[in-house]
This record gives sequence, structure tokens and C-alpha cells, in this order.
Amino acid sequence: MPGMFEQARRNRPVRQAATRLAIATLTAAITTSSVAQAPRSPTPQASEAPIRATIFAKGLEHPWGLAFLPDGSMLVTERAGRLRLIDKHGNTGKPFAGVPQAQVTGQGGLLDVAISPTFAQDRLVYLSYAEPGEGGAGTAVARAQLGEGKLDDLRVIWRQVPKVSGPNHWGSRLVFARDGTLFITTGDRFSHRERAQDLSTTIGKVVRINTDGSIPQDNPFVKRDGVRPEIWSYGHRNVQAAALHPQTGQLWTVEHGARGGDELNHPEAGKNYGWPVITYGVDYSWAKIGEGQAKAGMEQPVYYWDPVIAPSGATFYTGDAFPEWRGSLFIGSLRPGALVRLAMNGDRVTAEERYLADSGRIRDVAQGPDGLLYLLTDEANGRILKVVPVKSK
Repeated sequence: MPGMFEQARRNRPVRQAATRLAIATLTAAITTSSVAQAPRSPTPQASEAPIRATIFAKGLEHPWGLAFLPDGSMLVTERAGRLRLIDKHGNTGKPFAGVPQAQVTGQGGLLDVAISPTFAQDRLVYLSYAEPGEGGAGTAVARAQLGEGKLDDLRVIWRQVPKVSGPNHWGSRLVFARDGTLFITTGDRFSHRERAQDLSTTIGKVVRINTDGSIPQDNPFVKRDGVRPEIWSYGHRNVQAAALHPQTGQLWTVEHGARGGDELNHPEAGKNYGWPVITYGVDYSWAKIGEGQAKAGMEQPVYYWDPVIAPSGATFYTGDAFPEWRGSLFIGSLRPGALVRLAMNGDRVTAEERYLADSGRIRDVAQGPDGLLYLLTDEANGRILKVVPVKSK
């Protein structure tokens, strides 16, 4: 009998450890399952609206980014590596000299363009592009002064680390924050998705830098060893749409999922948005990706699409031409192709509508100084479309 009690005493720590493990596992499962599922797009059909799209300019080779200048003209990038000035009448200028050399392959090339918040004083222009180099290529950002038909004093201010092989998923949207810092979206470079969770790289991240390329000291990972200090948020797949909220100043992004799982997010400092551990999509082979749709410590999207819209380009509308749409977020759709409008109430999407379904692949969306919307179509003979109201008869 004493031997039996001695055996039970010896087994007690094992049983206690097993109990603790079971409780921890159950707690983790409860925590994960308690994460509320994000709202899913109802996939509305394209609807009629009192608008029409007119051709403002054409003959552009896969235009990618659009930025208005103070005089009403605009800068437009062509993925093939050209930057052009389009005047306010729609006349297309010759390509600028002095543009950075981009690797034009797959989805890569010369990508977004943004002008300095103090452009009237400094005439600085910012360009994102696929930069070749040792190891392959990576997203990079350069700035230069806009001269007469050329860019002056071009300087690279940020480079994705590391450069890797592959032609796709460059991210590349540029958005200035209210404090003058610059948000840069990136992608996971398609074949390197696991690195979106690796904080020693800037693959699959949103980064934040000062306009000279230095690091803001209030970035979330500045004081962490082994972490890239420019990282703002991580766990992103391929962010090709981004805009600053006009009231809150918060960054909003729309990123590509795989087969399903496009996401609307408002990335917050230091937070993990899950890719490729959690996603609402599956792989192109229909295989499961990651661990599921939710996990403790990883953010849920504000809203997601399945089937996808293939989002690219976004802007919050603040103009007078469409007063009933003020505060809406407009997003370009590459597939099936449409102008997507999200009605917003704070951090919630209250309605989704789609217009202009016959306009092709919409690569970028911008609001002009006239309060109208301008769209880029991603085609070999790409166009700039001007969206104008149609008065009812």
C-alpha cells in the first residue's frame, strides 16, 4: 500500500503539468474562437448612378499612379518606367528625364507618385518603383525636384530589405500623414509570404519614414533589437490601395487577398494583420493558407471581400460635385473591374456600391481640385477617366 501512495505522489507533477497544458490549450482555443468574424462584402452587382465616365487622356502604357499638382495638372506614372505631365486640359507631355531605373517585370516597374505636402515651396516629388539589385529586386522610394521636363537631384530615400527574386507583389502606395511623415505600403513579394511575419525584414509591411528617409522616433519598433525601425504594421499580403481619412488623419489600406480575402484595414502602430497565418482566402490551388481566419494577437480586417475585387488605388471623397458621397471611400477594382464605393460610419462599412463596370481594370482613383473623380485604367492603351455627374432630366 505505501508503494501505491508513493507512485501516486510521483505521478502528481505529471498530472498537474498535463492539466495546466489542457487548460492553456482550452483558454487559447476560447480566446481565438471569441475573435469576432469580420463583415463580408455582399458582392453587390454594379448599379446605375447619375454619373458618367469621360475620357480625359489616353495613350498611356499601363498607368499606375496619379498625383495632382497645385495648378490642376497631374503627374502620372507608366509602369514601363515613364513619368508624364498631363495638363488640366488632358494633353499628355513627353516623359520626364531623370526617372529612377525600374525593373519592369510582372507587376513591377515605375509605380506610385506623390507630391510633397509643401510642394509649392520645395517642388519635391516622390516615386515608388521596383528596384533591381543584389539578390533580385525590391520596392524602393526616391525623391527629386520637379524641373522642366526632368527630375533634378534624384535620391533614393528607402529600400525594401532584403531584395528577393520574383516579379510580383510590390505594394508601393505612398501616403503622407498629417505630421509630414510618409507611409509606404509593401507586398510579400508573392513567393516570400512567411516573411510578412518576420520583423527583421520589410517584406509584407507598412512602413513609416521621414521625408528625408530617416526614421521617426515614435515608430513602434524603434527601440527593439533585431527589428526594422521603419516598420509601422506587419502581416500584410500586397497593399496597393491606401488613403488618409480626412477627419481622423488615420491611414486606411485595402490589400489583395489570394483566392478570396481582400481586406480593408486601418493599420495601427505595431499591430499584426495576420498574413499568412490568418486569412479569409485560400490559395490559388484551393489549398488552405495558414491556421484559419482568426488568431489571438492578430487583427481582424474592418471588412473583407470574397470573391475579390482586386483592389488598387483609393481615396476618401471630400468634394462638392457629389455631395451625397462625402465621406465615402472609393476603391479601384482590377477584377472584375469597377469603381467601388464604401459608405462609412466611423470604423464601419454601412453600404457598398459598384459603378462603371464596363470601364476596365481601374488601377488608381484620385479626387481632383475640381471635386471630380479621376480613374486610371491599367491597359496597354491606358486612359484617364473623369467621372462627372449627370443631371436628371
